[in-house]
Amino acid sequence: MKLMIGTKNPDKLIEIKDILANLDVSIELFSMADFPNLPDVIEDKKTIEGNAIKKATELANFTGLPTIADDTGFFVDALNGEPGVYAARFAGENCTYRDNRLKVLGLLENESNRGACFRTVVAFAEPGKLLGHVKGEVEGTITHKEFGESGFGYDPIFRLNATGKTFAEMPSAEKHGISHRSKALEACIPLLKDYFKI
Repeated sequence: MKLMIGTKNPDKLIEIKDILANLDVSIELFSMADFPNLPDVIEDKKTIEGNAIKKATELANFTGLPTIADDTGFFVDALNGEPGVYAARFAGENCTYRDNRLKVLGLLENESNRGACFRTVVAFAEPGKLLGHVKGEVEGTITHKEFGESGFGYDPIFRLNATGKTFAEMPSAEKHGISHRSKALEACIPLLKDYFKI
């Protein structure tokens, strides 16, 4: 049994592999790094659903493997939902994780409404067919400065309502048990079990 994970992001790949370890069955996992001639998937949709579906279907068609692909958005209330689908490049092309965090903190410097949420959509496809897509979401607030050393992306400035801690203040195992990505992947597991007959 083989499954393609549609990401080039090494941090995201580690997180997804950790979460899928809960499947209790041996599935051989591949990533985009295993296919050096893989064409880039242009994430040009206006929603995270659209991007996840596009990635999963295009990569399944190219590799010939069943594929899961996700897209994550970071939605800040006071910024009218921005950066949203553009979370990875909010501070511009070739920006770093920290560039993005500092831009958000700067824009919210004098803002009292600091509500935000992470949303992930995971799409599952086989060559020629979309098999389904699911969503995971967590709510929290934007801190006034960075906290914690773990995680990546916006993790040091996003404090979860459920825990009172930022993702970056949590060990990986704790984050992977409650994150938006884990919720979406957990919701995808029934689709995987049905497909692989496990």
